[in-house]
Amino acid sequence: MYTPQDPTTQYPRPPFPPQQQEAPGDVREMDPAPDHGETSYIGNGRLAGRRALVTGADSGIGRAVAIAYAREGADVALSYLPEEQAQAEDVAALIGEAGQTALLLPGDLQDEAQNERVIAETVSAFGGIDILAIIAGVMPTVDSIDDFETEQLDRVLKTNIYPLFWLTKAASPHLKPGASIVTCSSIQGYVPSPSLAEYAVSKAGIANWTRAMAQQLAERGIRVNGVAPGPIWTPLQPSSVPNEKIESFGEDTPLGRAGQPVELAPPFVFLASQESSYVSGETVAVTGGTPTH
Repeated sequence: MYTPQDPTTQYPRPPFPPQQQEAPGDVREMDPAPDHGETSYIGNGRLAGRRALVTGADSGIGRAVAIAYAREGADVALSYLPEEQAQAEDVAALIGEAGQTALLLPGDLQDEAQNERVIAETVSAFGGIDILAIIAGVMPTVDSIDDFETEQLDRVLKTNIYPLFWLTKAASPHLKPGASIVTCSSIQGYVPSPSLAEYAVSKAGIANWTRAMAQQLAERGIRVNGVAPGPIWTPLQPSSVPNEKIESFGEDTPLGRAGQPVELAPPFVFLASQESSYVSGETVAVTGGTPTH
């Protein structure tokens, strides 16, 4: 992890094999297999004694962040959909191997009560909460406004936006000075693709929520930051976009490849740690060199 490497060849480059999955997707069916840090992430105790909740923790970026937080010394509660149980159990096993406690919290965060429940169960199991990493999301592809459906937009907003408010409100009484909230925006929030309008709107909203909430919580000593990924090789891709885009996925970045979930873990760790004590209201772009402005 700490050995200098050529970032253009460090991980697989397109073309990728054609592949499609039903949402929400499964990391075990992806080719090539994503790197979530299962064997590559090495921690050094930067989050020792912390208690974290990670949403979307079974796969993709959430999985990588959960593994990294545990290897940095945090106990980790995992929020995920019930149909993702097997993947979540894989992550819990890795957290246990790191010497930390994992808490499994299946349920759909489109339900306000489930947001309240995961916070309550995290606080009950760990005695508090110090890090809230809100990562879970959906990304429908809709090529034309003629195909727009209100139900689809409702699903995007209830998955990508509403939990920001619901989780933070539920966690607020338990967050002490030094706590951190880390969100997951996207390059799509700054440079939207035409077929991802609903998703892009939600990701722009996440970046703005991050700025606003950072100001609101600053006087309480709670920092709020975000990460904006570019094209990252997660189950969101084969379960959300057509094969022709999968085959060339990431090739238009300056580095010429898609990012791996593990490459998102370090900024999520940094923003949750004391190392970023004077950083709040920022969204760090991890885009393979593609500008966000």
